[in-house]
Amino acid sequence: MTSNNKLFGLLVPIISVIIGLLAGAVIMLLSGHDPIQGYTALWNGAFGDAYTIGETIRRTTPLILTGLAVAFAFKTGLFNIGAEGQVIVGWLAAVWVGLAIDAPMIVHLPLAIIAGALAGSLWGFLPGLLKAKLGVHEVIITIMMNYIALFITNEIIRSVLTDQNTTTESIAGTASLASEWLQGITFYSRVHYGILIALLAAFIMWFIIERTSYGYELKSVGYNLHASNYAGMNVSKNIILSMVIGGAFAGLAGAMEGLGTYGTISVMAGFTNLGFDGIAVALLGSNNAIGVVLAAILFGALKEGAGEMPTAAGVPTELVDIIIALIIFFVASSYIIRWAVLRFKKEEK
Repeated sequence: MTSNNKLFGLLVPIISVIIGLLAGAVIMLLSGHDPIQGYTALWNGAFGDAYTIGETIRRTTPLILTGLAVAFAFKTGLFNIGAEGQVIVGWLAAVWVGLAIDAPMIVHLPLAIIAGALAGSLWGFLPGLLKAKLGVHEVIITIMMNYIALFITNEIIRSVLTDQNTTTESIAGTASLASEWLQGITFYSRVHYGILIALLAAFIMWFIIERTSYGYELKSVGYNLHASNYAGMNVSKNIILSMVIGGAFAGLAGAMEGLGTYGTISVMAGFTNLGFDGIAVALLGSNNAIGVVLAAILFGALKEGAGEMPTAAGVPTELVDIIIALIIFFVASSYIIRWAVLRFKKEEK
């Protein structure tokens, strides 16, 4: 049974991606576009040359981290809708440290990264605490905290970090993740060393979940909260720590944007959507660290390659959003794919 679950866990995302891409091709045909030309443009926009590869990696970096933030909470049976707010406060904290401190890079850069992670974990702590102690549903509180993060951050940018301006000054070079070497080999894309941090974070999540007693407790609480409590596990502590660690991953995603991609933070008219995209990444990656990395690469490529589709193939970029939505729809409807696979296996026998 376990091998069957693993097989389905692998097949469902793959089949969902294939069906999503096929459905996108049908939509292109129905709207009078050539799907081969459209997908060729998508590929070239994501992997066509060194610059686009660098930009795809840059887009993938925060998606890995927000995917991990959502997936880690899922392991404890929690739905971390608040990754978006955690990204925002992590971005703010990292840039603030990047602006406020004068220190060598060996001190300054780690401090800025840690500040982003701590801010995100703090933003995850309150929902975890309310869930563990008072039973407040984490979806409700995290949605509200997304808006609190957005508006508080905008006010701090205007009133503290600037004199009523909408964008801060650039962070000090000693706090930057940007790499002249990486940018040079990718024809001055915005790729930065944050990808290494994101991959390290994925390894850390895998290690915690699969190789530690704490990871076993997390999964146990996710499977059955009451049985875990009866077995003597500290359910409240696990719920809080799960949200705190997930928040730290999301805060790191914000730090990657502030210290790597932009080097500043601006007043936001709306959400970054990195946290919400992380939900899709976690679902497609089956809440598994390796799966999250692969799903983030796919989503990063789709989002980067979409920019080439209107100019090279006349296909609107909104089609990529439709494809992503279809992929997630089929992942969420995994029982249909499971039924089809089982039916096929029975017919074979």
